[in-house]
Amino acid sequence: MKTIAASDIRNVALISHGGHGTTSLGETLLFNAQETSRLGRVDGGTSNFDIEPEEIERKSSVSLGIASCRHKGKRITIIDTPGSVDFVSDTENALRVCDSVVMVVSAVDGVEVRTESLWGKVQSLNRPAAFFINKLDRERADFYRTVEDIKSNLSPAVIPLSIPIGEEGAFRGIVDLLSNHAHLYQTDGSGKFETSAIPSELAEQVEQMRKSLVEEIAGSDESLMEKYFEEGDLSSDDLRKGLTRGVKEGVIYPVFAGCATLNIGVQPLMDLIAQVFPGADEAASAESEDGSQSRPSSADAPFSSFVFKTIADQFAGQLSVFRIMSGSINSDGSFFNSSKQERERYGTILSLQGKEQKPLEAASVGDIVAVAKLKATATGDTLCEEAHPIVFAKTEPPLPTTTFAVRAKKKGEDDKVFSGLKRLMEEDPSLQIERDPSSGETLLKGMGQVHIEVTLQKLMRKFKVEADLELPKIPYRETIKARIEKTTYRHKKQTGGKGQFGECTIEISPLERSKGFEFEDAIVGGAIPRQFIPAVEKGIVERMNRGVIAGYPVVDVKVRLYDGKYHPVDSSEMAFKIAGSMGFKKAFEQAKPIMLEPIHELLVTVPKENVGDVMGNISGRRGRVLGMEDHGKYTTIKAQVPLNEAQRYSSDLRSMTSGRGTFQMSFSHHEELPGELASKVIAAYHEEEEEE
Repeated sequence: MKTIAASDIRNVALISHGGHGTTSLGETLLFNAQETSRLGRVDGGTSNFDIEPEEIERKSSVSLGIASCRHKGKRITIIDTPGSVDFVSDTENALRVCDSVVMVVSAVDGVEVRTESLWGKVQSLNRPAAFFINKLDRERADFYRTVEDIKSNLSPAVIPLSIPIGEEGAFRGIVDLLSNHAHLYQTDGSGKFETSAIPSELAEQVEQMRKSLVEEIAGSDESLMEKYFEEGDLSSDDLRKGLTRGVKEGVIYPVFAGCATLNIGVQPLMDLIAQVFPGADEAASAESEDGSQSRPSSADAPFSSFVFKTIADQFAGQLSVFRIMSGSINSDGSFFNSSKQERERYGTILSLQGKEQKPLEAASVGDIVAVAKLKATATGDTLCEEAHPIVFAKTEPPLPTTTFAVRAKKKGEDDKVFSGLKRLMEEDPSLQIERDPSSGETLLKGMGQVHIEVTLQKLMRKFKVEADLELPKIPYRETIKARIEKTTYRHKKQTGGKGQFGECTIEISPLERSKGFEFEDAIVGGAIPRQFIPAVEKGIVERMNRGVIAGYPVVDVKVRLYDGKYHPVDSSEMAFKIAGSMGFKKAFEQAKPIMLEPIHELLVTVPKENVGDVMGNISGRRGRVLGMEDHGKYTTIKAQVPLNEAQRYSSDLRSMTSGRGTFQMSFSHHEELPGELASKVIAAYHEEEEEE
């Protein structure tokens, strides 16, 4: 592939709610451009975009796919994105590097919660966009209802450029409102059609809709508006000019009718992408993270690029996929990772065509390419010329909603599991992995149970190590409710030689929530020598970390050390460390100890018809609803729920809402665990202690 002028590059992201058909549309674009000889099928496992075994098995995208084709002199780079919220990170990164967007909406299901959230991203990034209303051949499909749904929930500036001929199973073609012709398609997926007169039953409707279309387009340009008033109509060239301006300025969002799997109605969309959507040369200058400099989208500017995807492979190593924001590069060279302050050498530049990788001699501004085996580079990094450094802002990964404890299936492979997951984190920044110091568990956090399960499948396939999932131990905490003014503990041991002696007197009192630990040294008169006081504090802290009543860390406690005794020969740091630890334990047990449980904040977005069930479910989980906010067909519920009651919320919410509900969950604070539940936690701890 030769270097192409940025003005002839169209970088387009296909986005949708899960299951609405972005991948099928991408396949049809490739087929119609004769990039592929047959129409790839998601259900048949022949897709050029869903190439991971996990995607083929699930028949849905779990990562973004990239492929290019040519149409009317333009190179269209298609970025097919996952629709599931479990894999939102890839979709958000794709929106970061594309120049325009096609939002696919099912004519059966209409605008759904994921559609709305993605549209908010499109708007915040000021991306020109079009809508493709898909699946018009399905039962209950309704083009006009879907258009109104988009208008009322996303933008009133949507304008149909085509409308369907026939409904549901009788859907057989479209009327192209720009050309004012009907296209009747073959049903074999070939995309072949016959142009004919507009069906008589649609003639009046088409006339009215085309008039509205011309008026809307004329309204995007003053000169066109004057011409329209003078002549009563606009030529095809005028319409194309006005449409182009309106789309690029975000005052017009074209809507197309079609069916991707039958290859009906896709050609007009392709024409719009090639002739109306902006080229890569029209992209806004890329701003640095600190706002101090920018890079124009020009081949003459210094080279800079943004890494938006990393693919981990056990054989080929790491593949870094990036968009060139400015300048150009040749194969077999080096560039500077300004995010990590490290120079990276690279070999062949690769163009991604589904699962195939085609070598390139050079690449320039606007190109989306990849290189292999960079040592330090990860998703979100900036690659540039060392002489002209710049750092672009990273796309912040979403907060995880689901956490599982993960352990190796085979004994002795825990380190392999941990290192493999760390590698997969480079590929997917929305994953988080950490070791819980209180429980010793390895915690894997992600966007949902499906996300976590797919990650373990990749772990086995790419790194040949199996792991099991289980619910993590709840990170309870221990604290006190009462103040104990005086507790004295003496540690004394005589074994024949030098003995051990240390005595400390402490006061223990509760602190406000989230205040942690406070130690006050109130020793006067040398009751305890200064060199031993840190040992007392160390013994207390170690005891706090191990817990007192149930083995969980102690928080929100103040300890005041105000008296003690020592022996000039037998006292030592160890003796005072033990005295501090045991004295704290003794005082803690007398100070009305309680258990604290973590409370998480939930933001749950569900269809309005599911609000009652969801609120009842939250109450049944000992949760508190804090408020609600309506937007369109959906309601967002804000609530607080104990983590112990929310660990399986992802699967339960899917069941309650038929997969249409989404949620975000984040830690809020700790609250006292009810006495009955606390007794069970304490009893389980002592039972484990006895077994050991």
